[in-house]
Amino acid sequence: MEDEEDLALLEARDLLFARLLQYRAYKLAAAHLAGLLAEESHRYPRQVTLEPQYAGLLPEVLLGLGPGEFALLAAKALAPRAEELVAVDHAHGGTVSVREQTALLHERLRRTGGASFRHLTSDCHGTLEVVARFLGLLELYREGLVAFEQAEALAELRVRWTGPALGEDSDDVAAAAGAEWDEAVPEVWQASHGQGDNAGSDHGGPSRERQARQTQDEEGAT
Repeated sequence: MEDEEDLALLEARDLLFARLLQYRAYKLAAAHLAGLLAEESHRYPRQVTLEPQYAGLLPEVLLGLGPGEFALLAAKALAPRAEELVAVDHAHGGTVSVREQTALLHERLRRTGGASFRHLTSDCHGTLEVVARFLGLLELYREGLVAFEQAEALAELRVRWTGPALGEDSDDVAAAAGAEWDEAVPEVWQASHGQGDNAGSDHGGPSRERQARQTQDEEGAT
């Protein structure tokens, strides 16, 4: 087995050989660069204008704008821009009476015997009317005048009339259904929406009487 001194000598020899190869590579690169510089020293750049035959190939620049047109462009660019406003008209739409929509549904369902919710809202002019008719259907369901049928989740909802037949007396029940939604707007709701004391009542929010009746129903259930 070789001793440590022999290993040190071999490592020193390998290191010297690697340095000699690097020196040779740098020397060859320097000779190549020197040859390129010597060859390029006999060349000089042309400092003349373009020949006439080539200068005529460029198209003439035609802007087509005079001082007046530039003045109009400058006035348009420097004019103050209108302030962007966020439209809030959709948040203050017209009011819809739940009582009137409930009476309409009562008459329509008693005459036809039933229909789909899509058909019952096909003549609505906006989302508010659709919501009002849905609330009206809930009122009729609470009074036991209609029943809901839906084959599966997210399927078409059908409404079936279960109240008195056409010609029998059910107008009093229809008049009472949805009436509580047309009561006066609570003061807290008016203050949060910035309305006065004479605000209408067709906002679609439940009344205190409805909340009290729901509380009584929950206490009776417990």
